[in-house]
Amino acid sequence: MSDLALHIPTDVVNGPVSLAFALLAAVLVGVCVVAARRHLDDRLVPLAGLATAFVFAAQMLNFPVAAGVSGHLLGGALAAALLGPWLGALCVTVVVVIQALLFADGAVTALGLNVFNMALVSTFVGYGVLVIALKVLPRTRWGLGAAAFAAAVVSVVAASAGFVLQFWLGGEAVGQSFGAMAAAILGTHVLIGVGEGVITAGAVTAVALARPDLVHALRGTPLARPAALKETA
Repeated sequence: MSDLALHIPTDVVNGPVSLAFALLAAVLVGVCVVAARRHLDDRLVPLAGLATAFVFAAQMLNFPVAAGVSGHLLGGALAAALLGPWLGALCVTVVVVIQALLFADGAVTALGLNVFNMALVSTFVGYGVLVIALKVLPRTRWGLGAAAFAAAVVSVVAASAGFVLQFWLGGEAVGQSFGAMAAAILGTHVLIGVGEGVITAGAVTAVALARPDLVHALRGTPLARPAALKETA
């Protein structure tokens, strides 16, 4: 079970729990659609398309974590940093749905579970951590990078915790105790989160240096330079 990715396959979580999370995910995605439409403008439309394409491509590339274990970018924190939580969650939802329907990456019957964990939990938790971190850290290149790194790590662990909750509610037998399974899942995804954190920090910082107006978390304000911070101190 420790090598199980967050793309939940079939027969891992029972039907009633899968259906319940499918309904919950549908409601929450609907809320995201309504909220995102209020803030959508011509500038965000192409960026949303690019972010979705990047997350889709990145999720197809695995990186090694430990012996027999690999991970890939979830993209929740990255999408939230660039687009905000509402539109970011929709972009990752599109990626998860396409992967399930066209590439059989995650069971269709588990689509609600995967959308809830990978698109909703990871995006909103990641955005929350990012906002809090940016209130504490200086808005420099390194401050933003550290905030994005922390947001990505926590978002991945939170998404894996969502799976642990779902498995606790309706998981099928896996031949080991629930505690051992939970420890393996959470521990593995801490390592995966570190890999995602490095990628997210690099991508968000690169965009912020070139076009700070495209980073939703910065609210369009450019990054401060270290020299400028010394002058204002």
